[in-house]
Amino acid sequence: MFGSPACHGFFQAAPMGRREFLRAGSLSLLGLSLPEMLQAQQSTATARVHVKVPRKPARACILLFMWGGPAQQDTWDPKPHAPEDYRGEFKPIKTNVPGIQICEHLPKLAQRMDKLALIRSMTHGDVNHTTATHEILTGHPLPKQGATLHEDWPHIGSVLAKLGRGKPPLPAFVSMMPKVLKDGAPRFVEESHGQGAGWLGPIYQPMRIDGDASSPNYKVADFSLRADVPAAQFERRRELLQQIDKQVRNLEHDAQLQSMNMHYQNALSILTKPEVTAAFDLSKEDPKLRERYGMNMHGQAVLQARRLVEAGVPLVTVFWQNDGLTNVSVYWDTHSRNFIDLKTRLCPVTDQAFSALLDDLDQRGMLDDVLVVWTGEMGRTPRVGQSVVGGAGAGRDGRDHWSQVFTSVLAGGGIQGGVVHGASDKFAAQPALDPTSPADLVATIYHCLGIDPETQIMDRLQRPQNISTGKTIQAILQ
Repeated sequence: MFGSPACHGFFQAAPMGRREFLRAGSLSLLGLSLPEMLQAQQSTATARVHVKVPRKPARACILLFMWGGPAQQDTWDPKPHAPEDYRGEFKPIKTNVPGIQICEHLPKLAQRMDKLALIRSMTHGDVNHTTATHEILTGHPLPKQGATLHEDWPHIGSVLAKLGRGKPPLPAFVSMMPKVLKDGAPRFVEESHGQGAGWLGPIYQPMRIDGDASSPNYKVADFSLRADVPAAQFERRRELLQQIDKQVRNLEHDAQLQSMNMHYQNALSILTKPEVTAAFDLSKEDPKLRERYGMNMHGQAVLQARRLVEAGVPLVTVFWQNDGLTNVSVYWDTHSRNFIDLKTRLCPVTDQAFSALLDDLDQRGMLDDVLVVWTGEMGRTPRVGQSVVGGAGAGRDGRDHWSQVFTSVLAGGGIQGGVVHGASDKFAAQPALDPTSPADLVATIYHCLGIDPETQIMDRLQRPQNISTGKTIQAILQ
């Protein structure tokens, strides 16, 4: 995976091995080691950066990704005057911004509408979960039918890593994708496109956190030195590793191997930096604040994201966890039980966590510095019980896949609150005003982070590629 068989052979043959030196090596970066993560932050030689600075560039982004596709008309874009089988069971409620209404099951967010920008005209043409994610997370359509994950365009976070964003030794890009062993579509987590570095290569993959942040035993990794390894012994092991590396370099002149050895040294040093490891320790948070976010998997993951961006991580993606109890309604993929699940396990959890995040960032003076994006990969069918070609069908109380119109939400980091961009038609079926593509959304994210969307990076064949082909959504910017 590292591109050098000698690298694998060396660490397999070493008597003490990587694990003994680095228990932090248990961090999974989709198969990457911590040194590779560190290397990714420093390797920017092939990037050409042209920055068009917005009013106040955000220094970080928290991307709340709602796996499955939230129903637009049952969350942010209610249609109270549509026929019953289109409008559904929920009623709209007023927000603290006159003229804007959202679903009755998002009451906390309704009172924070002045901080939110709704894009009610998001649209693309892909109704497949595992490929539609690619457009939202990268701003580009899938390169080709049947493409592998390695052929993907890179996720926004991987591009930030390529451009040298971040605060070493913290990662530039963290992906919270908890794997929960329950029934129902676990393939979303493993197979969805656009969630990694793609053709940028493995060193730009995110640091991946799969643990349940709400668990009493939650740990990202064991960053601390083992109690049975005194500091002096640890230093002797560090010196021994340096001696081994020196001998290998005398025998091997492979530049990649030499670079990797250097980053293993950097990885060792992270163990002595408590200010870095503290960013992953939720136990340091006030219990009352943790309760405000919600003592559930999603709420605590969102709080973990706030700790990470506060410490200096440029981008954290929080993927909605597989919390469904049946295989007919998991994540936000409400083919059945649409109204039951939105009312009980989906809207209340996101309402609590998202609103707590807005308040927390605001109270810490971070809201202007951190961009928050809430989105799914698509929406749901206009009519209850409607099935579409390419979808998975819908029960009498469900909605099928629908990508022709849906809603994404932004806040903080240069975004003007209390605004709505675009509109869907009276059935929430098509954009009626200002159709907005995933490319436009991603271009806006880059712009808010102080990066010109026309910035170019080199692909594997050393061809310049624009990080975005979209247009910045000026109407929602401050």
